[in-house]
Amino acid sequence: MSSQKTFVLITGANTGIGYQTVRHLLSSDTSYHVFLGARSEEKAKMASERLMKEYPDTGSSISPIVVDLELDQSISQAFKTVNRLTDRIDVLINNAGIELDTNGPDQGLNPRQIFDKTYTTNVTGPHILTTTFIPLLLKSENPRLLFLTSGTASFELSTNSEFILNKSPIKGWPKPKQRELFSYKSSKVALNMIMRDWYRVLKEDGVKVWTVNPGLVVTSLGGDPEILKKLGAGDPAGSGEFVVSVVEGKRDKDVGKTVQRDWLYGKILPF
Repeated sequence: MSSQKTFVLITGANTGIGYQTVRHLLSSDTSYHVFLGARSEEKAKMASERLMKEYPDTGSSISPIVVDLELDQSISQAFKTVNRLTDRIDVLINNAGIELDTNGPDQGLNPRQIFDKTYTTNVTGPHILTTTFIPLLLKSENPRLLFLTSGTASFELSTNSEFILNKSPIKGWPKPKQRELFSYKSSKVALNMIMRDWYRVLKEDGVKVWTVNPGLVVTSLGGDPEILKKLGAGDPAGSGEFVVSVVEGKRDKDVGKTVQRDWLYGKILPF
């Protein structure tokens, strides 16, 4: 495997924003080797094969890997798999995440289980993965660490009563059913602080660290596509392009911060 390539590990890349990010990596003028992470071997291989068929002339390459953020053993095995092929990672993208507030009850999950599973995947998993892969990241000459966050984690946005997710329900209890994201929103707030601590811890090592808000887009994460479109969700391809722009240095002046697409919600949101 050519050591001249930029080595990227991205989780949850078999669908949605992760998949679109890999698409833009393959179409870039920069030569990448992408470790495409998914929760099963089948999903990782299918996504990798589909992408390479779409970009047969790319100068980049893909290795499918299995990584389930709920399982420490899976993370450890992913490290061994990657380390057999390379002695460094240049970019680690913590993309994988779940939103169970909407569909969790239909899966038989109670509120505690929804919170536990959400935090395991959205907060604890990325932290354990990052901790595991730091030795490889520190061998890079230009190490980059990205965490995918959400505009719903913005305190500024939460004060905007015009935003549809912030509408207050009528007086009384129980409240009428509407889209509430208690566990998802709070997990992304926690992830923002995880980023800030990793930025501090790795600052003297020269690691560039961000949380990246890709915007509200239509993916399987958020449930019914038609509902998402009514909320103003866009195409995840634009989000993938934005993530790659961070990888390729367009937001280097903003290390240690949450970065986002300029048009997001009509303004730049402080977090």
